[in-house]
Amino acid sequence: MIRQIYAAYDETGVFVYQAFRPETVQAALEKGTFGAGFNMQRMTWIKPSFAWMLYRSGYATKLRQEAVLKIKLSHEGFLTILRESVETTYNPHIYESEAAWKAALNASKVRHQWDPERYLTLGKHPERRAIQIGIQGWVVDRYVNEWIIRLQDVTELAHAVKAAKDKKQPFPPVPEERLYPVDAGLERQLDITK
Repeated sequence: MIRQIYAAYDETGVFVYQAFRPETVQAALEKGTFGAGFNMQRMTWIKPSFAWMLYRSGYATKLRQEAVLKIKLSHEGFLTILRESVETTYNPHIYESEAAWKAALNASKVRHQWDPERYLTLGKHPERRAIQIGIQGWVVDRYVNEWIIRLQDVTELAHAVKAAKDKKQPFPPVPEERLYPVDAGLERQLDITK
């Protein structure tokens, strides 16, 4: 399975997705970053793959995931998050022992995992994996207070994709995701494959 980061991005930032209760999303939209309803003390997971967000939230229908935010992060923020990240499972390509991996995991405020990429139909992609990134502690603080550039509610788009799937109609336009370039050090750290 190919492990590479695909995301929608432009010269100023990269887009990730999170799902919450509608009131949490509304409070964030009003503030321009997260506020009421967002727990700064918990690990929160960001996803560059819109299709994977649809899968995780059931097209924005699952409990406490009824609203989906598209979050634009600065490239600096996104790359800092990736550089702090440790995989959730032991990977012998990266760590010489499970003990070394556990020590790195315990010292880090960022986790990542590679899950099967999804199509808009929610079926599994046969060849690609998508990265999910969990952040906590000081990383969440900088995420909320420094790195977020813009927020957009894409709940209606999630519902429109589901409606198109159910009616076997063409999907509405969704953000174009393309290969997100990272340096050789991050390729090794994330065990990115080509």
